[in-house]
Amino acid sequence: MNKILPSLVLTIICVVASTLLVFAHELTKENIAKQKEEKFSSSVEALFGKTDSRLVEGDFGDGIEAVAVTPDGKTAIQVTADGYSKGGINILVGIDENGKVSGIEFVSLGETPGLGSKVRDIPEFREKFYGADSSPVSVDGISGATFSSKGMMNAVSLALETYTNNKEAILNG
Repeated sequence: MNKILPSLVLTIICVVASTLLVFAHELTKENIAKQKEEKFSSSVEALFGKTDSRLVEGDFGDGIEAVAVTPDGKTAIQVTADGYSKGGINILVGIDENGKVSGIEFVSLGETPGLGSKVRDIPEFREKFYGADSSPVSVDGISGATFSSKGMMNAVSLALETYTNNKEAILNG
């Protein structure tokens, strides 16, 4: 009995903790989803200005978080890619009606402040991608932010590849 009591107490603590975690998840999941949707919408608005957009349903593969299209055929593709940190680059790539990159907005960036964050903080670096229309995209990286620069190139390349391979489904779906 003396050896069973600690195991029983530990089991009860684990069950209570698990129940509280499930309750907290259920309580907050709608707010988290709403905040993600609002952030996505504000990023689309930053790319294309005030416009309507609709989310395109579908499985576009690993790294593609969401795809939205405007009535005039502009597409926003949310991509998560590895930079220096795994999944540290979460961007929205704007693709115009001609299939060319027209803008990049950051949803979140988990790269090293002052080094990897240069991919966001230096507008001229982002502008190097504008006009790209085929994958893979290759631009000169930022000194000291090699992994983050390569992560950005991979993210933009993935967005263009996704757009090219699914253009009909995106624009007509």
